[in-house]
Amino acid sequence: MDPLESADFYALEQLLDPVGRQRLLAVREFMAKEVAPVINHYWTREEFPFPVLPGLAALGIAGLACEGHGCPGGDPLLDGMIAMELARTDCSIATFMGVHGGLAMGSIYLCGSDEQKDRWLPAMARMERIGAFALTEPDVGSGAAGGLTTTAQRDGDVWVLNGQKKWIGNATFADLVVVWARDVADNQVKGFVVEAGTPGFAPVKMRDKIALRVVQNAQITLDNVRVPEENRLQQATTFRDTAQVLRLTRAGVAWMATGCARGAYELALGYATERQQFGRPIGGFQLVQDLLVKMLANVTACACLCVRLSQLQAEGQAKDHHSALAKAFCTVRMRETVGYARELLGGNGILLDYQVGRFVADAEAIYSYEGTREINTLIVGRAITGLGAFV
Repeated sequence: MDPLESADFYALEQLLDPVGRQRLLAVREFMAKEVAPVINHYWTREEFPFPVLPGLAALGIAGLACEGHGCPGGDPLLDGMIAMELARTDCSIATFMGVHGGLAMGSIYLCGSDEQKDRWLPAMARMERIGAFALTEPDVGSGAAGGLTTTAQRDGDVWVLNGQKKWIGNATFADLVVVWARDVADNQVKGFVVEAGTPGFAPVKMRDKIALRVVQNAQITLDNVRVPEENRLQQATTFRDTAQVLRLTRAGVAWMATGCARGAYELALGYATERQQFGRPIGGFQLVQDLLVKMLANVTACACLCVRLSQLQAEGQAKDHHSALAKAFCTVRMRETVGYARELLGGNGILLDYQVGRFVADAEAIYSYEGTREINTLIVGRAITGLGAFV
């Protein structure tokens, strides 16, 4: 059994229809041919591989969760499996697409008016305009619901934004940035689409990250940024609307975590069948097989959980706590799995040439973003006990 077939141990890809499977295979081929050979070069240098963007756009996978308005559409299972597929080759590309096609396009799709969707989504689906999502602040992460400090004040037909945002992926080159700010008039969180080049909007690249080095995160300063009323997301009036977007994309992060674990497992399995010690492949030793089976069990359990979550999404039954449990569980299992893969490779596990070290590093970012394990645990805990334990 080859590593690719082994990783889909329960043949979950067969749940996709023929068109979906073909689309997934196209993504797999693109990532193998265009991204895998060059990604270490960009990862080492903290640069984004802009030459791969045209090919990525041609796959037509941006905004798969959105119907109409020039978006490709598609069921949540295909959307999730593609996120997993991207991450099994490179978590940074998966994150880039999650920010653009999930957080940014999702915000406009869920919170924008029909006119706003028609204005922005078609070009974003074609990846002619790239999006970013600005919620987190230097001093506000998990407490964004009640502690957001970036302000929005209306001045006639214009809104004036002031504050700072941090960890904003794609923001150094994005054409459109969805900025979440607190309206000083009613103290409610609202969403605004800020276009690149708007005076007072200043993103600065964050450097020296140890994870997702290809993702171009920025710290943004908003100094009296004037945004027209027509760029305020018309259906975003409270943080509950922001949470709609996070519910959608948090499920995608669970799929990405599964892909990260799967990529590390496949590399470890391939290594175990080729690496010779004591006159035989190390895959023939019991302790190595034990590690491989632990990794496969983690990948399979996470994928099965994500499949059921996708089914709930398709049925309109998915709640915050469903996405939260998937994100918390899959990222813990991912972290364990990439650690096992590095262990199996021994000293070679820390060399980029063998790829696994990149998965180990990138897993640390996926483990924390879109809600830490602790916060997601509390969301699930509240659901099962009826008692909030956030403070």
